[in-house]
Amino acid sequence: MAVAALSFYVLGFCLNLGSSGQSFTIGLGGSKKKYKIVLYICSFAAISLVVLERSHGLTGHNVFYRHPIDSLIATARLQHKAWVAQAAMSHDLLTAISEYKRRYNRDPPPGFDVWHKYAVDRSSVVIDDFDSMHNDLAPFWSISPYDLRVRTKQAVFGSWNEVVEVRIRSGSAHVPDMIPTHRWMMEGIVRMMEPFIEHLPDMDLAFNINDEPRVAVPFEKLQALCQTPSAETHGSKSKVWSYDAGRKFDVHINASSQGLFEDWSFRPNFQEYGSVACPSNSPARRTRSWDFSRLCVWCFEPHSVGHFVSDWDLAGSPCHQPDLGGMHGFYKSAAAFKTTKELVPIFSQSKAQGYSDILYPTAWNYNDKIKYEPSPYNPDFPWSQKHETLFWRGSTTEGFSGYGAWRAMVRQRFAFLNNNSTHPLSVFLPLSKDKQRFMYEDLSRCKFLNHAALSESKFSMDTRLTGMTRCGFGDCQREEAQFGMASGVDFQEHWRYKYLMDMDGAGFSGRFLPFLQSRSLPFKTALFREWHDSRIKAWLHFVPVDLRLHGLWSTVAYFAGRFGVGLDWTPLEPGEWIAESGRLWAEKALRKEDMEIYLFRLLLEWGRLTDDRRDSLGFQL
Repeated sequence: MAVAALSFYVLGFCLNLGSSGQSFTIGLGGSKKKYKIVLYICSFAAISLVVLERSHGLTGHNVFYRHPIDSLIATARLQHKAWVAQAAMSHDLLTAISEYKRRYNRDPPPGFDVWHKYAVDRSSVVIDDFDSMHNDLAPFWSISPYDLRVRTKQAVFGSWNEVVEVRIRSGSAHVPDMIPTHRWMMEGIVRMMEPFIEHLPDMDLAFNINDEPRVAVPFEKLQALCQTPSAETHGSKSKVWSYDAGRKFDVHINASSQGLFEDWSFRPNFQEYGSVACPSNSPARRTRSWDFSRLCVWCFEPHSVGHFVSDWDLAGSPCHQPDLGGMHGFYKSAAAFKTTKELVPIFSQSKAQGYSDILYPTAWNYNDKIKYEPSPYNPDFPWSQKHETLFWRGSTTEGFSGYGAWRAMVRQRFAFLNNNSTHPLSVFLPLSKDKQRFMYEDLSRCKFLNHAALSESKFSMDTRLTGMTRCGFGDCQREEAQFGMASGVDFQEHWRYKYLMDMDGAGFSGRFLPFLQSRSLPFKTALFREWHDSRIKAWLHFVPVDLRLHGLWSTVAYFAGRFGVGLDWTPLEPGEWIAESGRLWAEKALRKEDMEIYLFRLLLEWGRLTDDRRDSLGFQL
């Protein structure tokens, strides 16, 4: 108890840093050490709270005297302040170059000065932290520029591969073989490049037009590749791209050199592809899950505090979760999955952890395929005027279902959970109306919605499937009989509700960014990760939900029942505060300008990687 009291006291002090208009800053001189000391102390306090919560267990008659989400929100706020401070440490071009070299152990690529000005002129809140981009690209330094160019050509050879080429020559982009169904995607990518394309070297790029990721390199092979030495930082470098970079991409490929991809659609792929990037001694490689009717508690314990996700990044890793093979349509029966175990440079919109695709900002968001666009007819109401409802509408796009495969898919499991009146679920609820003591209770849907702790809020769930797609062998009829079908709604009607559920389709969710931009609170469960994942923080910008959905009711009950002790730094209730934090952050860090900035830097990096003189290329002052 003494450790807990001290941890709460220290965490309270840390969270008040900057709460009265002060800022959390990092200096490049001596003040940096002072900041680190404060950060370590604050982090220790936050982690101590998480460990204390974990020690209580999940079920039984344990009584809790604080709700874990109080600590998770406080910790997320602290961690995000630290991340923002280090994401833009440099204050001019010279310090940006220095910070780049410190982080990535090489000089920035040619054109970095133009990129830096582009980012600064557009008020980017991220200048220095592009770690996820560099992690995507790191293995490709082990492959020669010539082989990268050859693999690019092999990937785009023939329509069967479902990979489309973009050629950049003399400051303009061209798509040689436009596929009509994906014209919006390729035109959006080219449009995203237009503001800076004159500053790019000539290159060819291979874009995956499927929703599913493509490149699953086994752990042992990837480790060997990542140990290959890359460019050194010492010595003078050239700022000038090779004059014949584009011509060298004109590699002749014939049919006999194909066979990069294998079609693994409509069948389970977790053991063969989904877990191969994990270490050989990891649970995903050593253990197989067969009984998916039982909740695998030890599978989610490493990234959870009881029912609640405490580490969103770790929650996406398959390595400690062998049961994920039966928890998502992508692993169970992907509808369009042409994959390879070779390190092929494929640019994809999203990927599951363990895949080696190179992420880029999707044209779906850049083109506003689904847009946050409230109107007088469908306004985005203030929080107090929204319905106290968890709302979702969607179809069965996650994977192909035949012979009962739909039972493993998140969307169908979600619809069943929230519309079945007898299926019991463990829920974390207060023992009394004072909402100071909590315990797990096994409740059906009806008993949950009518629980005394939720009676004041009149909370409801409106979550329905609107259509059956990607099914066969009798499953379409079985699903319709199980769920029934609801009518679709105008997308702008979502803003009537406080709580919006977001889930994967065949790949990333195209709704998540509009949800973030709104005044509603996004709840998100996802296997797939996108280019912006390092920028957004669970429990600060959205509410995370485990793919197993076992903690969904406990999580939504916290917000609907106002169970927490309140947030010391704001008079807003937690749900409204997270919704507002996500909305304001999306306006700063997830704009179309931020997509351009990310893609600009990514293509400078790719241009260097594929240049025969890459070890002598770099920007220096």
